[in-house]
Amino acid sequence: MSGRSIAETFAELRSAGRAGFIPFIMAGDPNLDASLSLMQAAAEAGADLIEVGVPFSDPMADGPALQRSAQRALEAGTTLTGVLGMVARFRETSSVPVILFGYANPFLSYGAEALARDARASGANGVLCVDIPPEEADDLQPACAAAGLDMIFLLTPTSDRRRIAQVRARAHGFIYYVSITGTTGAGAPETADIAAMVAKVRAATDLPIGVGFGITTPTHAAEIACIADAVVVGSAVMRIVEEHSGPDLLPSVGDFFTRMATAVHDARL
Repeated sequence: MSGRSIAETFAELRSAGRAGFIPFIMAGDPNLDASLSLMQAAAEAGADLIEVGVPFSDPMADGPALQRSAQRALEAGTTLTGVLGMVARFRETSSVPVILFGYANPFLSYGAEALARDARASGANGVLCVDIPPEEADDLQPACAAAGLDMIFLLTPTSDRRRIAQVRARAHGFIYYVSITGTTGAGAPETADIAAMVAKVRAATDLPIGVGFGITTPTHAAEIACIADAVVVGSAVMRIVEEHSGPDLLPSVGDFFTRMATAVHDARL
């Protein structure tokens, strides 16, 4: 099954007048089979795109919950090759776009062209590398473009007009706005501040804007969905994985996916 493109997905969302829900799932926590089941549960719950985390030993942008999640995944033997295999299995039954979320060390150790080629062959649609800004993307971004992958870049509350222009010039798919100055799950961002920054970014680009970091409840997700084109939820997901590692893992996370997807999709009604 071929996946929908990120552009097609956002066009459908725009036509429907709603924001998208993008859950984050750390691949390999607690194992790749469980992560695949979580991806399938996210798709069934109404996720519009899915971020798949590639575990790394020094995830500088991640807060404690995702740090622990990455460590558990690494201890379980998760590799980038294994993650791509999991994405390929997911693509057999779902067209929901998949974004690989990770760090430069694993990606560039694999090789920029090899990563882009193999990620696209697995059915991935985009790559987000936290620690490769636009001015350092001369290897990975052209490789992704050649393979048909969108490379997504980050903006933060401290991004000025120059940084926005740099991201706009190289980004594809959508722009990821990090709503707080800090790591994932560090705290709840102020909705008014997000609205002001999203408006500033919208004035500079036609690309959709996804907002993430610190969004943990359906109420807050709905508030952000009225501002942004998509809502990204990660730490809250992996905290549930951490707390429910037994047979209730899938029902617990699946219920959370459903509540968050409903909140995001109904926010503008």
